[in-house]
Amino acid sequence: MIAKLTETHAQVTDVLARYASPVFDVAVRLFIASIFFKSGLTKIKDWDITVSLFADEYQVPVLPPEIAAFLGTTFELTMPVFLALGLGARLAALPLLGMACVIQFVLGAANPDYDNPMHFYWMFLLGMIIVKGPGPISLDGLMRARLSHGPASRS
Repeated sequence: MIAKLTETHAQVTDVLARYASPVFDVAVRLFIASIFFKSGLTKIKDWDITVSLFADEYQVPVLPPEIAAFLGTTFELTMPVFLALGLGARLAALPLLGMACVIQFVLGAANPDYDNPMHFYWMFLLGMIIVKGPGPISLDGLMRARLSHGPASRS
């Protein structure tokens, strides 16, 4: 009885790891990418308002508002593309994780409107991508698979 349960558990776990986990990886990447990309699109709609927000409301420490607005918007528009494609996804997730931390811990400390548990959710998902990678359904996964098979096995 125990042996049968152990075998069934192993089979279910194998199926989940083989089929569900890669789909989940894609879903997480697309979900988190869409959040940041939409934010970037909002920022480029009216650049003057964006710079004004960084000057008056966001007030990122160390950086002048124009540079902070430019960097934030650039990261929000480019890194999600890399996440969605799964290309350099671990590296792409790093600046977005940094942004989520600044939103929660710097802006959230100064303004309760930015203190939102959703930011922790973003941080965990981005952390998962950084630690685990983008998964096999990604350009990184495709390149890894091609490299592991090498030219000799393509004959």
